[in-house]
Formats: sequence, structure tokens, C-alpha cells
Amino acid sequence: MSEIRMTGELRTDYECETTGMPAEHWGEAVFKIAEEELVVEVSVEKNVIVAIMAGEDAMWKGTLEGLKMLLKGEIKAR
Repeated sequence: MSEIRMTGELRTDYECETTGMPAEHWGEAVFKIAEEELVVEVSVEKNVIVAIMAGEDAMWKGTLEGLKMLLKGEIKAR
């Protein structure tokens, strides 16, 4: 049997909640805003990899540690 390496949760202001969605390798959350999509993907392979996509042409992908450094202003996005 496959190993559950991460679980996902999603909550909204309408008090809707989904929890405990199991994943062995990756999970993805997709938010549709009008004609745009905001996508957050997490992969749990050797390192935790995070990808954030806003529409078709704006994307960031890196390690979880890299994302933390980016959000703290310790590194700049390319």
C-alpha cells in the first residue's frame, strides 16, 4: 500500500472545509477568479517543492526553504 506523505485542507469563508485529503507524491489547489487561475502545487519527493502559478505567464517554483526565504525578503525572485 502507498504511504501518505502529506495531507491537504481547504477552507472558505462560507464555512466550507475539506480536510485530510491524502497524497503520496503531490497535491494541487486551484482557485478560479473570473477567467484567471491561481494554482499552488506541492510535491513531496526528496525535497519539498512548491510551485505557485498566477495565470498563464506568472510562475515561481522552488523548494519550501526557498519560498520561506523569498517571503522573508532574504532572496529575490528571478
